[in-house]
Amino acid sequence: MLRLGLTGGIGSGKSEVSRLLTSYGAVLIDSDRIAREVVEPGTPGLAAVVAEFGPGVLTPDGALDRTKLGAIVFGDPDRLRALNAIVHPLVRARSAELETAAGPDSIVVHDVPLLVENGMEALYDLVVVVDASPETQLDRLVRLRGMAESEARKRMEAQAGRERRRAAADVVIDNDGPLEELEPQVRRVWQTLEDRAAAGR
Repeated sequence: MLRLGLTGGIGSGKSEVSRLLTSYGAVLIDSDRIAREVVEPGTPGLAAVVAEFGPGVLTPDGALDRTKLGAIVFGDPDRLRALNAIVHPLVRARSAELETAAGPDSIVVHDVPLLVENGMEALYDLVVVVDASPETQLDRLVRLRGMAESEARKRMEAQAGRERRRAAADVVIDNDGPLEELEPQVRRVWQTLEDRAAAGR
């Protein structure tokens, strides 16, 4: 098994890179998706979040209100740490289950937004960082996701800076340009992964 850690700042285009790698044959373990699963209604994760942050973070039907929770934790490092202390162990446990199920010959891509922030580089055989300028990130968040500029900046500032992410990378994918410039880069990364996986067998 070859284990790839994939990360990038919000709005960098990491999801598109994940999609391409999956289309080539990678097994994707998406930390964001798992983080949503572990706090679904009825889970111990959601109960722990409510115990920490109060019932005000719930919607009327008992689901987690991500907008309200986000407003509490983004920009407040202590509250963000409290949330991460609940969610991250649950995500790690579920990720380990999925990785085991993937099989020994798989190329497993762990899509982890906060890989660098949490010092997780050593967990993977290779770390790939999807990089875009802060201006590009901001434009995508505001124009494509409809985020208010102030909210977008707050979320960007809660993450590691660009240089810190790049320093952690074994491979950097430049995604400042259009989609047609991204695919050949991702294809080259996939070829590298296949070569390394074959050499290890």
